[in-house]
Amino acid sequence: MYARLSLLLVFLTFAGSAELRDATTAPSTGGLLVVANQKEHTLLVVDPGYRRELAKISVGVNGHEVIVSKDGRFAYVPIYGNSGVGRPGTDGSTIDVIDLQNRKFAATINLGKPLRPHRAEFGTDGLLYVTAELANAVYVLDPSSNKVIAEIPTGAPQAHMLVLSPDGARGYTANVSAGSVSVLDLVKRTLITTIPVAKSVQRISISPDGLRLFTHDQDAPRIAVIDTAANKIMNWIELPGVAYASAPTLDGRFLLAVSPGANRLHVVDLQTLKVVRSLEIPERASEILIRPDGEIAYISGTGAGKIAVLDLHSWKMQDPIELTPGVDGLAWVAVRN
Repeated sequence: MYARLSLLLVFLTFAGSAELRDATTAPSTGGLLVVANQKEHTLLVVDPGYRRELAKISVGVNGHEVIVSKDGRFAYVPIYGNSGVGRPGTDGSTIDVIDLQNRKFAATINLGKPLRPHRAEFGTDGLLYVTAELANAVYVLDPSSNKVIAEIPTGAPQAHMLVLSPDGARGYTANVSAGSVSVLDLVKRTLITTIPVAKSVQRISISPDGLRLFTHDQDAPRIAVIDTAANKIMNWIELPGVAYASAPTLDGRFLLAVSPGANRLHVVDLQTLKVVRSLEIPERASEILIRPDGEIAYISGTGAGKIAVLDLHSWKMQDPIELTPGVDGLAWVAVRN
């Protein structure tokens, strides 16, 4: 009996030491991924270091995108509806709010009418800006009251994605079927102009200095480069395949662009506007998130249910994060040690 107890104590001591070693030697990422899964109608909280799901919270049908408040307390998921952009289906009219500290549903913001809200961004003024496709507008919300306080016209249908300038003065929407980009004055809450780009476009990104916009022609393998001072196309980036989404690295040197049709991620040198490398990524990639430290890019693969992990120093793909099909919008929440 004493021998068995001694063996048990040795085992528990070893197991505890092994667990401690795993905890202390696990990759430190400084935060967690927050992932919208549009097929499961959920929001996932994911530890990217351990590559595991920590929480799954149900949201409405369907949430495509997610944004996290500056203090990291809440995630906001616009409920778009059960179809793709421009296709028949339900028309969402709400934004679901998730308490990230307690990892549970917190509230629903009612926008008052069917709008197909899609992409939300926090401005430097602390307000929440969200695209409202069916209103040809961007809605402005006060997160302290969860109320709509203003509406900014985009002058074009299907304002699908939104980026804000670093100084918070301008907003830019990619208008899918109109094939244009709308330029919004966020201070005066007015439309400045619309910039024609192509027959149709998808998604939009902005350089860290706010001087260039990038949006993606859906009928030709090229990305429009827009000068934000002149509000005109200044150049085109030619690609091996049609791009769906892009994101510049935080140093402004490279642009990452996904070609879902070929399951490829293209890396563009923004000095030469040439593709310098191309990497394999999961099926039907839809969004890129650059980690705030600039070290890693995460690429969601909606079809495969995987998130690709790219080391931005070595340009090597790490092991993907295995989740479930439907993973789409990505956000980051910092975790203090």
